Amino acid sequence: MPRPPDHEKRLDLARRAVAVLQREGVDVSTTRLADALGIKRPTLLYHFPSRAHIAELALEDLLREQARYVVPKLLAQDHPLDQLYAQVRAVHAFHHGNEGRLLFLAQAIATCDEARMTEIIDVGNRVFEPYRLLAAERIRQGIADGTVAPCDPDALIALVRAVTDGLVVQRMMTGLDLSPVHDLLWTQLLGPLKRTPKDTPS
Repeated sequence: MPRPPDHEKRLDLARRAVAVLQREGVDVSTTRLADALGIKRPTLLYHFPSRAHIAELALEDLLREQARYVVPKLLAQDHPLDQLYAQVRAVHAFHHGNEGRLLFLAQAIATCDEARMTEIIDVGNRVFEPYRLLAAERIRQGIADGTVAPCDPDALIALVRAVTDGLVVQRMMTGLDLSPVHDLLWTQLLGPLKRTPKDTPS
């Protein structure tokens, strides 16, 4: 019975393989990729039967690394809207200067067939769904406590996620300074939703 692949070894190979694929292109041969990694082609295929398997593990690794960076900054805030704003800024800080890695993985995933692509996207959803649910619940509790103005928590989370992800792409494509966008997001959207109990209409 074959021994299951060692997770840490696979993770190291995936990280290094992504660097090679970014440098040499996703169409590089498996033989060349294996050579660049210092392993035999059968060993590479044992760990990763396809490039999609490399992209899947590398994406999960990247998103977990992002979560480890972002979550402490989010939890340093007490108010749910401050937490949401801290999350946006932390995600952008985490990817600053390294957006290419995330976009490369997105492009690699887009070359997969539809079923496989859906499976890989589910990896990202599994990583972040608990945080999304917790953020929405905190906003609901804030509404109940009178510290958040009435709104649709799920729609707010979806909007902020779209802004967060879209700005990562835009900064890579145009070099956009995100500070004014962050300021606008707070002053025009998140800040006005923040309440103290005395602000709540009787």
